Amino acid sequence: MREEFEKLAAAGKIEGKHVDALTQLVEGGCCFHRSWGFGKIKAVDTVFARFTIDFPGKPGHTMDLSFAAELLKPIPKDHILARKAADLKAVQHLAAHHLDLIKMVLNSFGGKATTDQIQSVLLPDVITDDWKKWWETAKREMKKDGHFVVPLKKTEPVVYQAQETSLQARSLADFRAAKGLKARVAVVAEVLKVASDLGDKAAAASEIIAALNTDIVSYQRTQPSVALEAIFARDELRHLTGQPPIPGEISAAQIWLQDGIKFGPLVETIPAAKHHRALESFRQANPERWQEILRGSLNFVSAKLAKEFASLLIAQGKLELLKESLGRLINQHTASSELLLWFGRERNEDFVDILGPEVFRAMLTAMERDQFNERRSNRLRDFILEDQELLGELTASADIEVIKDLTRALQLSPVFDDMDKRSLLARLVKAHPQVQSLITGEQTKQDASLLVSWESLERRRAEYQELVQKKIPANSKEIAIARSYGDLRENHEYKAAKEMQKMLMHQKADLEVQLARARGQDFSNAKTEVVGPGTVVHVTDLQSNHAETFTVLGAWDSDPDKGVISYLTPVAQALLNHKVGDEIEAELHGNKHRQRIDKIEAWRTEAAPAPVPTPAHVGAH
Repeated sequence: MREEFEKLAAAGKIEGKHVDALTQLVEGGCCFHRSWGFGKIKAVDTVFARFTIDFPGKPGHTMDLSFAAELLKPIPKDHILARKAADLKAVQHLAAHHLDLIKMVLNSFGGKATTDQIQSVLLPDVITDDWKKWWETAKREMKKDGHFVVPLKKTEPVVYQAQETSLQARSLADFRAAKGLKARVAVVAEVLKVASDLGDKAAAASEIIAALNTDIVSYQRTQPSVALEAIFARDELRHLTGQPPIPGEISAAQIWLQDGIKFGPLVETIPAAKHHRALESFRQANPERWQEILRGSLNFVSAKLAKEFASLLIAQGKLELLKESLGRLINQHTASSELLLWFGRERNEDFVDILGPEVFRAMLTAMERDQFNERRSNRLRDFILEDQELLGELTASADIEVIKDLTRALQLSPVFDDMDKRSLLARLVKAHPQVQSLITGEQTKQDASLLVSWESLERRRAEYQELVQKKIPANSKEIAIARSYGDLRENHEYKAAKEMQKMLMHQKADLEVQLARARGQDFSNAKTEVVGPGTVVHVTDLQSNHAETFTVLGAWDSDPDKGVISYLTPVAQALLNHKVGDEIEAELHGNKHRQRIDKIEAWRTEAAPAPVPTPAHVGAH
């Protein structure tokens, strides 16, 4: 094809600089477009100087050769994308040989690619089963193989190198290159996974343990949590490789017994995976006071750590002491939101005698207290809203007067918005129908019907359908994709998608309430004896003698530029039920005006046909 392209260049149909690029595109047969993705070149038309290319969603797309040379990136035949397009079945079979498939992907990206890049080209058409399981197996095999460099951080690329390096040499090189004790501990965690495959385990362990011991001395006072992690890693490596203890090396007990150690804050800085190990070492270092210190710290740690504290206390036969501490904090309304979050999630038979409505009261108090905390969290509030059974279980055996008091406390609480309160109150009514009258009596005004025009009702229904059929499903897909990235604590895409989900669900609930209250009207043949919805009102401002006309319609029909106002606006409310000749005072454009009603006429004299409801419609007519 090069000769054909050179002829086109000589004829002035393409530029000479494009010949090489076009030749590469034809030889490879595949290409990549920045917006349309992977494409397969189906035909070359030298008469009209254009390609025919199949892109996803754009089969048979034609493109001028000059544009193609500028916009398309050639994809060689051995590239993973080209291999998939040519014979997907063969690539799928290759998935059973993890290293061969990963090597193909890395070579397609110049010898290195991030985990996200690898995942994007293999999912969902090549790896059709459990990606996480497949990838974990692939990583284990790469770490054993001497040609792959697997980074600790997900954002760094996996690298393929032609020259083979032994697992032991790579492990020690990574350990030596790690900067700081924290980074070295992370490398040791990886070494522990492959310790049985090291060529000379004793030599590797000796070097690593000696280096860790030196660093631990430097970190024991400045960063005791990191020193503890290093001690745990050191002791585990020694156990796996059969190395004897070194006289004089620092133990975990020595860290815990240092002067000035603050137990709760120290444990919080240790990774969650090491909490159990850390607490066990603390118990051994403080055999007399450990349970007293744990109970005293319960109210000042995270929910996850509170769970670990409770598990250790229960395992050591201290359940009654734990319940005594919990009961006191709950009854005094001093329990933290994090402690109550753990307790609400736990609520098993061990705590049945202290689980009751007072727990929910303590939750309300904790959340109200958190509103004045700069580092406040919504985790407890979100848990209460998500757990459909919580309120019913906590109030199952409570006296009706206690339930009523709790209902009033919930209605007055500032920590939930109106829609969330409605949801929680509905759960209370479901568990205790007796409080229905208490709730509805205070919500009658909020639940009043809305008069709306059929046109505005259709617009609001369309908005609802757009929300439930497009926006919410799209958001659910975003959440699923973001969740696949892993580590939800640091996953900003997941957090943003969940925040959007919360907003969409609030919009959905608000629209459902509005549509349920809506009563469609055509506002035809309205009575004109007095002002009402469906009337056109002519008024004169008595101060300026300026004439003005208002069309009073439904709750969602305001169009101030056209003089259309909702019957719920202050101006309409001042006009309603007044007749011609009456003088009224209304606030208009931010100022109070005294106006006289000169004329009232019907807005519409013929009935407009009501829209035919479909099963998808929400709301009453």
